[in-house]
Amino acid sequence: MNITINKAQSLKQKPDESKLGFGIHFTDHMLNMDYNLDSGWHNPRIEPYGPIAMDPSTMVLHYGQAVFEGLKGYRNADGGIQLFRPQANFKRINRSCRALCIPEMDEATLLDSLKELLRIEKDWVPSAPGTSLYIRPTVISTDPFLGVRASHTYRYFLILCPVGAYYAEGFNPIKILVTREHVRAVRGGLGESKTPGNYAASLLAGEMAHKEGYAQVLWLDGVEQKYVEEVGSMNIFFVIDDELITPMLNGSILPGVTRDSVLALARSWKMKVSERRISIDEVMGAHASGHLKEIFGSGTAAVISPVGELKYGDKVIKVGDGGVGPLSRKFFDTISAIQYGRAQDPFGWVEPV
Repeated sequence: MNITINKAQSLKQKPDESKLGFGIHFTDHMLNMDYNLDSGWHNPRIEPYGPIAMDPSTMVLHYGQAVFEGLKGYRNADGGIQLFRPQANFKRINRSCRALCIPEMDEATLLDSLKELLRIEKDWVPSAPGTSLYIRPTVISTDPFLGVRASHTYRYFLILCPVGAYYAEGFNPIKILVTREHVRAVRGGLGESKTPGNYAASLLAGEMAHKEGYAQVLWLDGVEQKYVEEVGSMNIFFVIDDELITPMLNGSILPGVTRDSVLALARSWKMKVSERRISIDEVMGAHASGHLKEIFGSGTAAVISPVGELKYGDKVIKVGDGGVGPLSRKFFDTISAIQYGRAQDPFGWVEPV
C-alpha cells in the first residue's frame, strides 16, 4: 500500500537527552491506518501527532477490544538507526489480534510503514548512552456501538517516544513481591496477548507491592497458585546450579521477544536451558539449599532486570549476594551491544532503517 505523507507545519523542540524519562515526550508525526469490512486495512498515512477524535460510544472505551506492541529503535555508532527484531513484534501483534477478533495486518506493510515514519523522525532518535526511541504500535476498535461483539471498524496507529536509559543510576537489582491474593491471567484467557486489559488487571497488586517497597509483582498461575508465571511487565528467569529455567509458555504467559532472545543466546553458549513449570516452593527450596544463584526479568524496556530480593508470604530472601549476578550482566551486555550495533549479530536480529 502507498503511504500518504502529510508533514507537520511546525516542529516541536527536541527534549534534553539527559532528561528524557519514559513515555513523556512524543515525536512530531504518527502513523495511522484504518479498517472496515468493505476495504479491509487501507489508507496508511503519516500525519502530525495529535488527538484521535472518538464518539463517546466507541467500542474500545467500553469493551476493551485493543492490542499493542512495544519495541525500540537505536542509534548505532555510525549514526544510523536500527531496530531489534521488529518482525517478531509484528508477528506477535497479529497473534494478539487473532485472540481479540481483530483483523490481521500485513506484517511487511507494518515494517515498511514503520521505517518510513522513522526516516521522517530520524532526528528524534537520541544518541546519548543508553537512550533509544520507544515504538508503540496499537490497534483499537472504533465502531460507535454499545453491544458486546467484535467491532467492524478499527484504527491502527503508531507513535514514537524518545526514552532515557532505563537504569539512569546504574544497572541495579530490583525487589519483587510474590502475590497469592491476586491473579493476572488464566490459561484459555488473554494472558498470552498484549492487550490493555492484562495491564489493568495488574494495577492493584502492583500498587500494593509498591506500598511495601517492592518494584514489581511476581505472578503465580491462576488455577493452583503455585507455579511461577511472569513478573509485572517482564518474563522471569531463574538460575539454579548451572541450569537456566524459565516458565514454559502455557497460554497465560506473554511470549516475550527479549525472553526468546535470552533463550537463543543461552543455547548458543551451550548452557543447560529448561522451559518448564517451576513452583514458587521449588524456588524457595533452591534458595534454602544454596542452589539458587540468580533471578532476573527480561523485557523491552529494561532488557534485563536482575532481582536482588524476593518476598513470598512472611519470607524474604536475598538472591545471591543481593547484587547483579554474572549471567544477568552477561545477557544485558550482550543484547544491548547487539541492539546498538556494538557487537556482531549472529542471529539476524538487527533490522537497519
